[in-house]
Amino acid sequence: MSAPYVKVCGITRVEDADVCLSLGVASIGLNFIPESPRCVSFEVARAIAAHVGDRALVVGVVRDLSADEARGLRDAVPLGCLQLHGDEPKEVVSALLPHAYKAFRIGTLDDVERAASYPGEYLLVDAKVEGMLGGTGQRVDLSLVAGLARSRKLTLAGGLTAENVHEAIVRVSPYCVDVASGVERSPGVKDADKIAAFVRATRA
Repeated sequence: MSAPYVKVCGITRVEDADVCLSLGVASIGLNFIPESPRCVSFEVARAIAAHVGDRALVVGVVRDLSADEARGLRDAVPLGCLQLHGDEPKEVVSALLPHAYKAFRIGTLDDVERAASYPGEYLLVDAKVEGMLGGTGQRVDLSLVAGLARSRKLTLAGGLTAENVHEAIVRVSPYCVDVASGVERSPGVKDADKIAAFVRATRA
């Protein structure tokens, strides 16, 4: 079984992006959702994206933008890809492919079926916590989402840490694992040692 790609989400500082790059992290996430403690300004996002360049995929986490708004943000930063974390309809997702993928909060089989009905080769699944849009530290039910990894290139998020990511990889076989709070000192401030431990655990 090959190791999945690693995405570190909620990057707010250039120095944290540098740590990720030094460890071979494939993707970093910049959060544009205002309610998130990891939300970055446009200026900070541009600075981080320019610094990273083509050394990693820079993903913008957004919610409920129109296709035109999403394209405008993607091109202005610029971003390599968009993670759609709201209630975007299938038409918006289709319009943004292949440079976007839908994120789903999974708590029931109905949530899994809804995720499977959406277009796109890539999906992200996170834990369903009422009133929260990710970065909660809560784990997703692995038994619910394992089937999605057989039909899509699945990014697994939700409460992953260096201590539990290996088990999650064995049980789900995701294309990518996504971590935010699991490698932080405080919301938006990453811990280099925790990132290193997480990356090592994905390759164990």
